[in-house]
Amino acid sequence: MPEILAQYETQIWQSIGETFVMVGVSILAAVLVGLPAGTLLFLCRKGQLLENTVIFSILNLLVNIIRSFPFLLLVVFLIPFTRLVIGTAIGTAAATIPLSIIAIAHYSRLVEQSLLDVPRGVIEAAVSMGASVKEVIFKFIYVEARSGLVLGLTTSIISFISYSTIMGVVGGGGIGDFAIRYGYQQFKTELMIYVIVIMVILVQLVQFIGTTVSRMIDKR
Repeated sequence: MPEILAQYETQIWQSIGETFVMVGVSILAAVLVGLPAGTLLFLCRKGQLLENTVIFSILNLLVNIIRSFPFLLLVVFLIPFTRLVIGTAIGTAAATIPLSIIAIAHYSRLVEQSLLDVPRGVIEAAVSMGASVKEVIFKFIYVEARSGLVLGLTTSIISFISYSTIMGVVGGGGIGDFAIRYGYQQFKTELMIYVIVIMVILVQLVQFIGTTVSRMIDKR
């Protein structure tokens, strides 16, 4: 086993780096776009501050369509779009496009669900005090929902790690692709098990950090 690890040490570290790049970009997309999209979904629902049936229906449909796609088919379907944006459909950079799109849809839905758990009385109290929509969102809703938002992001990150294993289809690399190419396809079971252990540890670490942070900021 040590001999095998020494033989593939460089490839393993490179694959871990590729996974971090893909997951990191996905997290950034989820926070910068998925959080506002989920917030807009919540605000445009019937009975909410910015009630708008048209916007809600369109955004809700888009999120549902993207999330209903089997991820492998989504990657293939987005190849022309990826090539248009990046200039190529192959490589780690290209792999971040479908990952970012699914990340936005995935996290926006979790954001909406977290905000729906905010007591209605909190929003009504904020409005009665004369708070603007922006103030209601940032000073009341996000504050009340922060624990759920962190847990939702934690769940999303774990999903992104799982999705990244598929990106070998477009040459995205990553630790999952390494396990398949060097472990499974070359019948090196020990190497594949070692990589699986790395991924399990990574997921457990993400879950531990996310749960701990969520517990620390939950003041309810």
